Amino acid sequence: MHAVTLALLAYELTGSGLGVTAVVGAEILPVLLLAPFAGALVDRLPRVQVMVAADVVRAGLAGVLVVEHDSLAVLLAVAFGLSCGAVFFSPAAGSVLPALVHKDALVAANSGIWTAAVLSQIALAPLAGLVVVTFGFGWGFAVNAASYLASAASLRGLRVPAALPTPPRGRLLADAREGARALLADRLLRALAVAQLLAALSSGATSALLVVYAREQLQVGGTGYGLLLAAIGVGAVLGPLLLLRLVRTPRRPLFVFGPFALRGGVDLVLAGTSRLPVAAGSLTAYGLATSSGAVTFTSLLQAETPERLRGRVLASMDLLWQSGRLVSLGLGGALAEVAGITAVYLLGGVLLLAAAAYGLVTVRSIAREQ
Repeated sequence: MHAVTLALLAYELTGSGLGVTAVVGAEILPVLLLAPFAGALVDRLPRVQVMVAADVVRAGLAGVLVVEHDSLAVLLAVAFGLSCGAVFFSPAAGSVLPALVHKDALVAANSGIWTAAVLSQIALAPLAGLVVVTFGFGWGFAVNAASYLASAASLRGLRVPAALPTPPRGRLLADAREGARALLADRLLRALAVAQLLAALSSGATSALLVVYAREQLQVGGTGYGLLLAAIGVGAVLGPLLLLRLVRTPRRPLFVFGPFALRGGVDLVLAGTSRLPVAAGSLTAYGLATSSGAVTFTSLLQAETPERLRGRVLASMDLLWQSGRLVSLGLGGALAEVAGITAVYLLGGVLLLAAAAYGLVTVRSIAREQ
């Protein structure tokens, strides 16, 4: 509800894609500014309380837009604040899950969470548009605010078996540095970080410019573009369901890094085709690889990161993802103007194949040494 209503309002207020881009920038900026410190706080405070507080704050911010949604400045400020809440909520949620389930159940647990998120997106994205058209923007943000309050209420009853000792006060910056050093020092975590960055450099541009690809290379309009998005959604739903039939433990490198290779292959196919059925079928595979890869990647990261560092490592991964995505958006747009949309997807495919190759080679090297 939030994403669709926010984008529609930004376009309504500005009448251009620039306004929508400004909202995206306002959502990315907090990750770049706060992620390392957010991770440090998540590792020193009760994580469930961090999640509840983030939800309550975001409910209040969404409530501002219920009554005041005629100002672009207010919209950008609220978008910035909502993203700040997510910067704290996401690593806290990712850190709590391994305390609730056994390591060998992480794939199943993350599959359930991913599937719930994708199904919610499929159901609520069109509903958000209907609510805005029928009742106005205020009602869209009201539903969003209520959802945060419902989340906070349900999380208050969550009991985590083990609690971390509170680190000494006044060491927030040192804690943040410790998390970054841990990520760089461990070869497996470093391989995951490199793969994450390469994937962000790829998909930031290819995802944002899919509408350009649909119009310029496939020569289709809004209906064709909607079909491409639907194909990705179908694959995203099927991915975790198929994954659970193939793997239970997160320590399966082929299922962690293989999806990067599949996504890279899809980008290369997209670069070489101008047929809508081929593109739609390929993007179904892309959605499948994205969802299954996200589940196995997250599960392995949670399983291999020491509990006391988990918030910082997860926040660092968010920082890498958003930084790479921001760079990709800028360079991808420039590359599309200079060399055409085909070049964007060729480069995107190469970056994803490099992510897969680096990860698999690193894991095999670690296995030989052990």
